[in-house]
Amino acid sequence: MYRGQTFSAVVLAAGSGKRMGTSVAKQYLPLLGKPLMVYSLEAFAKSPVDEIILVAAPGETAYCRQQIVEKYGIEKMPRIVEGGQERYDSVYAGLQSVTGNYVLIHDSARAFLTEEIIFRAMDAVLGCGAAVVAMPVKDTIKEAGADGIVSGTPDRSRLWSVQTPQCFETELVRGAYGKLMGQEEIRVTDDAMVVEQMTAHPVRLIEGSYENIKVTTPDDLLLGEAILKRREMTVKREEKKV
Repeated sequence: MYRGQTFSAVVLAAGSGKRMGTSVAKQYLPLLGKPLMVYSLEAFAKSPVDEIILVAAPGETAYCRQQIVEKYGIEKMPRIVEGGQERYDSVYAGLQSVTGNYVLIHDSARAFLTEEIIFRAMDAVLGCGAAVVAMPVKDTIKEAGADGIVSGTPDRSRLWSVQTPQCFETELVRGAYGKLMGQEEIRVTDDAMVVEQMTAHPVRLIEGSYENIKVTTPDDLLLGEAILKRREMTVKREEKKV
């Protein structure tokens, strides 16, 4: 399907989820009977991705193997590696195990990933080498100083809200992260920013979905339940038509 090219997915599940306000890390929180992280793993397992590298919190690789991968029958997962203190540490650790020509980096907290988004990302990265899933912002955005006074209003038509997966030629992003990790001060918030700062390679934005939300707060869990239930109802209606 992809002319002999191979794809890896790095799924990040090493965070603590402090903003969730629970004693359990958010990637393990139950959502309609399954841990949150299982949903994105299942999406990648059903996709044309060749391998999945799961990045777990330090000391949790065995738990993830037994209670996530084996319990829920996740396929295509040859390795589970330990992440680090920051997100970029975890991404860098995951990239060391990637064998595919291209890699899709995804936050497990975005549990509502679909195969359609994965296909779009894979198709796009073949053509440009660096593609990031995103959606146009709906709200007007204000810039403000530390005093809370508005300093500007960016043109909304040019603003996008970035999601994951973020997809790259493996050697491009691995090289970019290698340069980043050699910096004395690191201030990056996503993988595209690493490629933007460490290379001259352009990054293309491609359409994701407004449902591809990141679960960060308890309210997000409620919204996520609604998304999954609506999808289940849609599937049942389609089955009745057949």
